[in-house]
Amino acid sequence: MNYMTIEIWSDIMCPFCYIGKRKFETALNQVPFKDEIQVIWKSFQLDPELVTDPSITIHDYLAERKGFPEEQARQMNQRVTEMAAEVGLLFHLDRAVVANSLNAHRLIQLAKKWGRQAELEEALFQAYFTDSINIDSANELLKIGTASGLPENEIKIVLESDLYVNEVLQDQYEAQNIRVRGVPHFVFNDKYVVSGAQDSSVFLGAITQSYQEWEKQNTIKQQSWSSTDNNQCDIEGHCD
Repeated sequence: MNYMTIEIWSDIMCPFCYIGKRKFETALNQVPFKDEIQVIWKSFQLDPELVTDPSITIHDYLAERKGFPEEQARQMNQRVTEMAAEVGLLFHLDRAVVANSLNAHRLIQLAKKWGRQAELEEALFQAYFTDSINIDSANELLKIGTASGLPENEIKIVLESDLYVNEVLQDQYEAQNIRVRGVPHFVFNDKYVVSGAQDSSVFLGAITQSYQEWEKQNTIKQQSWSSTDNNQCDIEGHCD
């Protein structure tokens, strides 16, 4: 089956990526042609050099990285938590484990092979923002991956090697080429772009317009292969 594609660059540590995911899904669930759309999750690391450190809080990390007081970081995280609640998400940022997301992204690449990206993305976001799980822990990733429908043996192989590192880097290279400056970043049918956790109505408009153009293009392609010549056989065995 031919699908219209929507590519989404995101990072597990990005709160707006989770919020944006919910708003996007709200829009996607409103269209009758949902089954004709393929959503592809692309890897993007906001801080590739981050060293996993469960001993510090997300407030400490954010304050140090941004260069402002911890109290300001707490206030920012509180506002984000309130935004998440508006779309039905429960954030526990006070307990979030500061962790590098590379291994999580490698599992997302594996999930693409098995058609389980959506399930794994949701599970990883919930693990990080709601359940306060270390998303850089091999044991935790094994649990999350298997619960999301990935084969246990393949998860272990990935986590015990450097498999899919190149795929993660390729996604980030593509992001640089199309000048992605922040996530979430949505690309509809290789044409339209929505950046950030926009309102669901924005996503609905982008989905609808992209699909209408994609459907028209596919209709034109199908017609271009038609012919007025018979040159065919019917099920009764008659050939013209």
